[in-house]
Amino acid sequence: MQSLIHLLQNLPAVRVALVGDFMLDTYVYGDVDRISPESPVPVLRASRTETRVGGAGNVAAAVGALGGVAECFGVIGDDAAGHELVRLLGAAGAATDGLAKVPSRPTSIKTRQIGLAQHRHAQQMLRVDTEITTPIGADEQSAILSRFAAAVERCDVVAIEDYDKGVLKTPMTAKIIDLARKAGKCILVDPAGISDYSRYAGCSLLTPNRYETSLAGGVSIACSKTLDLAARAVISAARSDGVLVTLDREGCYLCPANGQGEMIPTRPRTVYDVTGAGDEVLATLAVAIGGGSSWLSAAQLANVAGGLEVERFGVSPITRDEIIAELERMVGLRVAKLFDRDRLKVELERRRREGQKVVFTNGCFDLLHIGHVRYLQEARRLGGCLVVAINSDRSVKRLKGPSRPVISQAERAEMLGALECVDYVTIFDEETPCELLRLFKPDVLVKGGTTAAIVGEEIVSAYGGSVSRLCAVEGMSTTAIIARIMSSSDQPGGA
Repeated sequence: MQSLIHLLQNLPAVRVALVGDFMLDTYVYGDVDRISPESPVPVLRASRTETRVGGAGNVAAAVGALGGVAECFGVIGDDAAGHELVRLLGAAGAATDGLAKVPSRPTSIKTRQIGLAQHRHAQQMLRVDTEITTPIGADEQSAILSRFAAAVERCDVVAIEDYDKGVLKTPMTAKIIDLARKAGKCILVDPAGISDYSRYAGCSLLTPNRYETSLAGGVSIACSKTLDLAARAVISAARSDGVLVTLDREGCYLCPANGQGEMIPTRPRTVYDVTGAGDEVLATLAVAIGGGSSWLSAAQLANVAGGLEVERFGVSPITRDEIIAELERMVGLRVAKLFDRDRLKVELERRRREGQKVVFTNGCFDLLHIGHVRYLQEARRLGGCLVVAINSDRSVKRLKGPSRPVISQAERAEMLGALECVDYVTIFDEETPCELLRLFKPDVLVKGGTTAAIVGEEIVSAYGGSVSRLCAVEGMSTTAIIARIMSSSDQPGGA
């Protein structure tokens, strides 16, 4: 893990030539409180609409989040959705000059209707696709090829994201691969769910999932032996140099054409949404291999990135820092839930985009006790995630006196991060959390019952947030515990 951390920290800015089916994803969020009187279907009361990049655009955004730049090659319509897609790709750091506008072909749109269970847990109810999936015309193929040929030399790696929407089910795909081969570039392909992989002939590495591997290889995967047989059948069908089969909870299997296959395990995860996992794997492979990593190291990083992606709702690009934090957590180097305020602000914005309420609490949490645990568990039930902000050692000394804290800030953060109910921990040096409240704007501010006044209540109330006071556990406070310890030590026979 240490070598992977070092590798990721030192990757250069990679340029990825990305060819594929670019789409616009639209999310319509709302609450579902009743069944329609017209027919037995739920009624979604829409509250907000959000647009994101979709299809190959997910790969472009993921490449940008990992510190690279994607040069995009594909088609879009000359319409409002196409203009929005170009805007979003640019905001993600991608170059869009390679996208050909086709007036007669509307931009592909996926519209997802999202219900918020209990007003906070996002659940997809329905998806509506607006698209044309016939192969693109000869003029569009020629335009893309000429732009790709002009760009491939300056790119470090080529990535192909095939959703079988028309861009890549053409003779152009073979020409793209041929141009990339002649330029000496590694060609990575996330294939469509099709049985014939001849369109990818000559690529370097394919990244099918379990089902796609079985379909294209003609082998049902039931054990390690059939997995290897299916992987090698795919390699043969595509005349590729290797295949990385993604296996959800089992990790992935890297199989080179002229070598022994290797299983790359993953840790158990709570799968929230598999959308975008394949895109994240392709992006991570591209950035790692384009930056000079071996296939094995790149596959190990992609395995972690894909695992992080499925724990989130919708497609949310994974950053280098998030992969590094996960690797450090896996080897016990740090509290993976500990974030500085800038990174945490980004995380909380992502949570809100997913329709989750952010709950915030703060305190010294010196000598963590059962009162703290119960109050944090209750606070977590008030929203989709819980942020615990703790006073730094210097801040505690100013508030409590020179003998405090008893436990250092690093140890307090680690203990709080070990609690399942706590999602994020951050440390602040100020005497109050007011600056954090202005920065994070939590939906709910919570304090325990031993606090006389709730600091920051006026800040949260001013922007429409709610404030909640939870009951204290009788006789439980750090001050009382310290007093009992001191009293015990003063008794005859005390320590």
